[in-house]
Amino acid sequence: MKNKVERAIIMAAGLGNRMRPITDEIPKPLVKVNGTRMIDTVIDGLMKNGINDITIVVGYKKECFEILKEKYPNINLVENRYYDQYNNISSLYSVRDKLDRACIILDGDQLIYNDKILAPEFDLSGYSGAWVENDTDEWLMQEKDGVVTECSRTGGSKGWQLYSISRWTKDDALKLKKFVQLEFENDNRQIYWDDVPMFCHFKEFTLGINPISKEDLVEIDSFQDLVKLDNTYSKYTI
Repeated sequence: MKNKVERAIIMAAGLGNRMRPITDEIPKPLVKVNGTRMIDTVIDGLMKNGINDITIVVGYKKECFEILKEKYPNINLVENRYYDQYNNISSLYSVRDKLDRACIILDGDQLIYNDKILAPEFDLSGYSGAWVENDTDEWLMQEKDGVVTECSRTGGSKGWQLYSISRWTKDDALKLKKFVQLEFENDNRQIYWDDVPMFCHFKEFTLGINPISKEDLVEIDSFQDLVKLDNTYSKYTI
């Protein structure tokens, strides 16, 4: 019997420094690409898959996210008070009490083109990944018999590029809560939260890969990436 996601946690607290000057005025997840806010594609995708228990972790310009409640009255906004001091482990730490049931954790600053990649049913806890034949400098997972055996922070070739969409069984979510709290409260605060299951406590988890295609979503990492997708922003480069 497959596991089923009961709750979503969306990370949206970051400063978005690489998207300036746009993010001088608005948080990155609320930036519109061709008329649609990035985070809307995430929320809409979740809700189309019946995932309506949605918590958004906010920090930078947190008041701007209140506008989302007009369209999505069911969302829950939680503040990360540490967003400008520590890495994104602080965001998951801020909502650690939400890690008490099967959940999906994902970033709010991406464009979801294929809602099916947010389907609630899953087998093993783990990340979405797209097969990479040639070199990438993104995190790259290797697997054997459907289980992740290692992950490279510096990329490589012939592996599964990790994307920031992950699903966790209730038992693994509770482990994640324990280990995130352990690392954060022991001052290991300048790491990604993904470091916790993938590196710090890798042996405590049995992680699978949810295969996706690179065409299913876009992660916008920089202002240049934004301009390539929506040329109306080119005026900011003049």
